[in-house]
Amino acid sequence: MLASPTPPTRPPDRATEAIYAYVKARILAGDYAPNTQVLQETIAAETGFSRTPIREAIIRLEQEGLVRVVPRHGIEILAMSPADNREIYEILACLEPKAVALLTARRPSRDDVARLLGACDAMEAALVDDDRLAWARADEDFHRSLAELCGNRRLHGLIMSFWDQSHRVRMFTLRLRPRPDESTREHRQVTEAILAGDVERAQRLYRLHRERAQEALLQIIEDYGLKRL
Repeated sequence: MLASPTPPTRPPDRATEAIYAYVKARILAGDYAPNTQVLQETIAAETGFSRTPIREAIIRLEQEGLVRVVPRHGIEILAMSPADNREIYEILACLEPKAVALLTARRPSRDDVARLLGACDAMEAALVDDDRLAWARADEDFHRSLAELCGNRRLHGLIMSFWDQSHRVRMFTLRLRPRPDESTREHRQVTEAILAGDVERAQRLYRLHRERAQEALLQIIEDYGLKRL
């Protein structure tokens, strides 16, 4: 006899989505600092929502590795250790090249990858203005757009989950890193390979970009003794 099918999961309501987005934004911005605890009552006071959607939003954030539920004490904002960051970047080095391959194999037009081209333009303009924050925003837009454009919804979600976990580290080390001229060139080269429909070259260039960026960031973490971010 066949087992009864599992009832479909109820999609999150608007309140849960709003709380999830609010708390996640505060975590990524550093307003909720690593290693600190935030009470559900605090979130309720800040958002005006009841505990039920707050609990549902917290479950999602815990699944994404951003918080830990502390019984009777709300949530703890999880910090990233050097080992955590290495693991995250090793995972991204596996996932993101696949996204590049999927996108490149579709032989996209310039219109299809307009967001990638725009992000490259914005990175180059930020270098001219010596605006590191604008560069970081454009860099993030490039990677988020690349994951979304790959056409695989689950792969997109996985990449973004790990990308968000590493957000604080990238922003904290932004001004400790060398001027990102090489990284900017690499983004442009990857985009050109995607437009050329050259899957092997696009994947190779992206993998080299990811590996170089990973080692540079991890070296900064080690050099400055950054244990928990």
